[in-house]
Amino acid sequence: MKPTSFWQNLIWHFKSHSGKESPEGKDLEKNIAAQEQELFSIETLIAATRDFHSHQKLGEGKFGPVYKGKLEDGREIAVKRLWHSSNQGRKELTNEAKVLANVQHRNVVNLLGYCAHELEKLLVYEYVSNESLDKLLFNAGRKAKLDWKRRYAVIVGMARGLLYLHEDSHSVIIHRDIKTSNILLDDKWVPKIADFGMARLYAEDTTHVNTRVVGTRGYMAPEYLMHGQLSVKVDVYSYGIVVLELISGQENSTFNSDSDCRNLLDWVWEHYKKGRSLDIMDPMLASTAVLEQVAMCIQIGLLCTQDDPKLRPSMRRVLVMLSKRPGTILDEPSKSGEFFP
Repeated sequence: MKPTSFWQNLIWHFKSHSGKESPEGKDLEKNIAAQEQELFSIETLIAATRDFHSHQKLGEGKFGPVYKGKLEDGREIAVKRLWHSSNQGRKELTNEAKVLANVQHRNVVNLLGYCAHELEKLLVYEYVSNESLDKLLFNAGRKAKLDWKRRYAVIVGMARGLLYLHEDSHSVIIHRDIKTSNILLDDKWVPKIADFGMARLYAEDTTHVNTRVVGTRGYMAPEYLMHGQLSVKVDVYSYGIVVLELISGQENSTFNSDSDCRNLLDWVWEHYKKGRSLDIMDPMLASTAVLEQVAMCIQIGLLCTQDDPKLRPSMRRVLVMLSKRPGTILDEPSKSGEFFP
């Protein structure tokens, strides 16, 4: 008889399609507990997405497309559908289900459930209406929607979400791929951290581990990129890059400047040391920016992207700094970007 619980169904799927239990199934079995996710039937998701119609498509990741759907009870959902041929995608999908199983936070996307039907493997999430941050921030025709109040709310919300993952969730979770395209904005412009396919559960009493390097160049901390050293400070570094992108309106990976600066971080540092950090601010923010608040966030971004992970603040410390009155004296960041490709 086919199991009915979320985790039992996931394990049954790996057993029944391989003839024996896969490593993914064994790993999941260790994490079985009372869960609140739903087991969705393929018929339900076909109906919700209008048979995965192209008009319902929200985007496409490395391992498959994401579709918008609407359930019979009126709930709007986003359905991540794995390419049938993607073995690596299956591992990441399983990892994402495992990592998000017990995660509940306003600034982290909510996983609703799972569907496994023959070759179909799908994850079902809450629908987040304002798409991903990059589609607004780096689009000249749409970035005006992101005034300073909204950008600052994203900076604070991301910090709260990462603090939860690092310190307050059931296990320490390192995301490993914090970037603008993995930050979703809901109808109230609340940021939600998404895409946990590469996330790692982490032993709390460990300073760092060596691991295979995955993620996105331009957001990876130097010690991780060069040596595979993973700790929560890897996420802190990526967060700092996103903060500087939010303030400047420029994307680090496509950065282009008339100066000799190799990247966005170099460029921000150059202005900061000259006492002209506000010159990096996106001109679109001129009428809405609180200048002392902007300057403080630039300094926080530089503190988070210091080369030495020991010098980077924890996300708890970042939130403490963000709660201070604009103009408060913060620590001085050290030179960053020496090892940034």
